[in-house]
Amino acid sequence: MAENKLHVDIVTVEGRRFKGDADFVVAPGADGELGILPRHIPLLTPLKPGVVKVRNENEEQFFFVSGGFLEVRPDEVTVLADAAERAEDIDESRAEEARRRASDLLQQKLSNVDQAAASVALARAEARLRLAELRRRRRT
Repeated sequence: MAENKLHVDIVTVEGRRFKGDADFVVAPGADGELGILPRHIPLLTPLKPGVVKVRNENEEQFFFVSGGFLEVRPDEVTVLADAAERAEDIDESRAEEARRRASDLLQQKLSNVDQAAASVALARAEARLRLAELRRRRRT
């Protein structure tokens, strides 16, 4: 592995979503956004729903992750995601419907567990929609 590159794997229970090199990775850590460059100190942290950006030279790829874990080693980044999809694969109408359903649920009187589940579903849907919007703006 070149000294100025990271090997990146994005994996879900359904299989590998991405494997390749990068010079910079951004991920939605549980305590905030993380930027990872080659030779980063080892790290293991939970991920919240959001966008993982993988940059290799001038090319950027974006992935929605619904949560999971991020493992960083000096020359390697592994995203173990509950679910992941490429920005171009996001179905905006499905994401908008999921956002509406979660928002409607949050308006109801729910148990604490159901309230938490609806909040997580809303965060996922909103993150997917933000990524779809980012992709749309970059194309124009």
